[in-house]
Amino acid sequence: MFGFSDETYIDIASGNGGHGSVSFRREKYVPKGGPDGGDGGRGGDVIFVVSKNLRTLGGLKSKRTFRAQNGQPGRGARRHGKDGLDMEIIVPEGTLIRDPQTGEILHDLTGIDRFVFLKGGKGGNGNWHYRSSTRQAPRYAQPGIPGEELRIHIELRIIADIGFVGFPNAGKSSLLNHLTNAHSKVAGYPFTTKIPHLGVFRYDTRDIILADIPGIIEGASEGAGLGFKFLRHISRTAGLAYLIDMDDERYLTAFESLKGELVAYAPELTDKPSVVIATKMDTEFASERADELQEKYPDLEILHLSVFNGEGVSEVKRSFVRMATAEDS
Repeated sequence: MFGFSDETYIDIASGNGGHGSVSFRREKYVPKGGPDGGDGGRGGDVIFVVSKNLRTLGGLKSKRTFRAQNGQPGRGARRHGKDGLDMEIIVPEGTLIRDPQTGEILHDLTGIDRFVFLKGGKGGNGNWHYRSSTRQAPRYAQPGIPGEELRIHIELRIIADIGFVGFPNAGKSSLLNHLTNAHSKVAGYPFTTKIPHLGVFRYDTRDIILADIPGIIEGASEGAGLGFKFLRHISRTAGLAYLIDMDDERYLTAFESLKGELVAYAPELTDKPSVVIATKMDTEFASERADELQEKYPDLEILHLSVFNGEGVSEVKRSFVRMATAEDS
C-alpha cells in the first residue's frame, strides 16, 4: 500500500539498438557464399501510460529506475535481431514531466492515454546491405544506435472541478464528506487533513470532482504549513471555494488572508471563478458574524452553510455545479 505522493525523481533509459551481423552464407556446394548478416533489433521505447484509476505517484517511490530492453544483434541467414521490449510507466492523469535542473515542463500528460517519451535506438544494418559488384564480401556491419538516458522530475497536479481553500479546521473535510463518498478525517483540531482528498458527487449526467487540500496558514506561499506543498493541486480546478469559519475570531480577515496567499503563490489562481462560504452557521454568533462579513464585502455572494443541520447545502452544490459546468458551455 503506497502513501500519497505527488512528486519524485526517476531515471529512465530507452533500449540500445542491436548491432548488425557480419555473416556469410555457409552452404554445401556454394564455396563462395555471399554476405547474409541480418539487422539488429530496435531498442525498446520508454512510454508513459496514463491511468484514471491512479491518484498518486506512490508506485514510483519504490522503483526509481526504468529501463527499456535492448534490441538483440542480427544473425546469419539475414535473420533480424529481436526488438527490445518497451518500458511502460503508469502514472495518474495530471502528471507533469519536468527537467530536474531548470524546472521546465517537458510534457503535460493531461488528456492523453499514452506518450512515447524516449525512443529506442535503431538497430544496425547487417553486412548484407553493403554488398555490391565491387565489394562482394563486406566485413562491416552497422552498430546499433544507443538509446537515450535521462533523469526527470515527475510532478502530479490533481485534476478536480472545485478546490477548497481555507484555514485549518474551517470545515473543508466535513463539506467534502457530506457531499461525496470521500472519507476525509474530521476532528476538532487543526491539520487533520495532511494530504489532498478527492470526492465526487453526481449532478445530472456530470460528475463534479471536489479537492480538499490541507489548511492554509499565513505564510503558506513562502513554505509555511502543510498547505503550501499542495497549493499546486488547485491550479487545474475550474473554480475555488473559500471556506470562512464563523467560529474563528479571524472571520473578518480570513478571506483577504487566503486570497493574499494565493496571489503570492500564483496570481492567476485568483482569476478563477469562486464562491465564499460561511461555515459552521450552527455555532453561537455565526449569524451576526456572517452579516458583518457580507457588509464588509457587499459585492460578494456569501453562502451560509452548516453541515451539521444541512443549512445551505443545496445552494453550495448549485454553486459548485455552475462553476464546474461553465467551461462546458
